[in-house]
Amino acid sequence: MQVLLFVLGLVLFLLGLLTGLLNPAVKNPRMGVASHLQGITNGPLLIVIGLLWPYVHLGHVWQIVTVALLTYGTYANWLATQLAAIWGAGRRFAPAAAGEHTASPAKEGVVDFLLASLAPAIIAATVILIVGVLR
Repeated sequence: MQVLLFVLGLVLFLLGLLTGLLNPAVKNPRMGVASHLQGITNGPLLIVIGLLWPYVHLGHVWQIVTVALLTYGTYANWLATQLAAIWGAGRRFAPAAAGEHTASPAKEGVVDFLLASLAPAIIAATVILIVGVLR
């Protein structure tokens, strides 16, 4: 799991770097910066959790659940903000970054779903990690 977290973190960090390079080409550059920041902060978060992993004492199933939740939450955060940047979406959950941009209801729905669902995933993973470290 530790190596998987390292790889997932490095890939997400790379996606964040590439997102920053592509920012001038998106419909909403402010949301593009948000996506860039999600990648370059959530990637190292996964790496740090990988470094913490030897101190996490969980059963195998809980390890898989935790890594899945972390992966979903961090990648969904990058993807939601990247899609919002490309489509000009995100008004409901990120109005400051979305500004006056708006997208079709379907596109807004995809971004809204990702943004709304990633928070419980990250929170649950964090609680599980805390329990695992305290064991």
